[in-house]
Amino acid sequence: MKSFIPETELILNPNGSVYHLQLLPENVAKNVIIVGDPGRVETVSKHFDKIDFKVQNREFVSHGGSFNGKPIMVVSSGIGTDNIDILINELDAAVNIDLKTRTIKEEHTSLNIVRIGTSGALQADIPVDSYVVSSYGLGFDGLLNYYLDLPKVNNNELSEAFIKQTNWNKNLPYPYSIKGSENLAHSIGFDLIKGVTATAPGFYGPQGRKLRLTPWVEDFNQQLTDFKFGEHRITNFEMETSALYGLGALLGHQTLTVCAIIANRVAKQYSKNYHLAVEELIQLVLKRLTK
Repeated sequence: MKSFIPETELILNPNGSVYHLQLLPENVAKNVIIVGDPGRVETVSKHFDKIDFKVQNREFVSHGGSFNGKPIMVVSSGIGTDNIDILINELDAAVNIDLKTRTIKEEHTSLNIVRIGTSGALQADIPVDSYVVSSYGLGFDGLLNYYLDLPKVNNNELSEAFIKQTNWNKNLPYPYSIKGSENLAHSIGFDLIKGVTATAPGFYGPQGRKLRLTPWVEDFNQQLTDFKFGEHRITNFEMETSALYGLGALLGHQTLTVCAIIANRVAKQYSKNYHLAVEELIQLVLKRLTK
């Protein structure tokens, strides 16, 4: 007998759509682009061949249509891994749970989910306005620690090497490390810079910024820059990738983050016009995702 999912666990709107995203199963395309900024959704969808629907609720803005003759959608997550938790779980629920019977479907649907983001580089040789593909998401946010099956997808050796090399504070969440989709990395990022992306649970202290409050480790960014594990190094800092990769891996979806580097934290440089770099990245991802 199929397990029934109670109303308190899977909240639906009166029209049957998933609660926060307000999307129906037929709205969700195989290829999904995620952006953080709700205003950037239209920057992506303006390139679509056609737009079939627009839905907005809080920071979650979704446009669905087609590009290169293939169904595609773009949705904003807002900032942070907590919003990624909502976004990925509800996208998955829309395609892998029968919302009428509240039971898990026997046939699994795997989505291609690509995050287009902005980020700060942690290596001096990564130029501003370049693009970085996240081979791994290294999460300091703690989100995936709330899910029982984290050990099944975590790269324990990478995590333990990071803990040892940085003398990680045991009072902070376990730094989990999840691999992105090799298939998407090959098809979209074959000629782009690759590396480990660190995901922080905040923009200031958690990323080593000091205003009126002092971060717990003042040389934290230098520790990230210095970290090495085999061929892996930490290339950039942002706030969503670890959760995207972790939830995607656990739920059986293909996930990838590609970031425009708008600042270099080591060289203390900031992009003169990062909007142009993001625009060019959007067009690159759209073409390669739907090829």
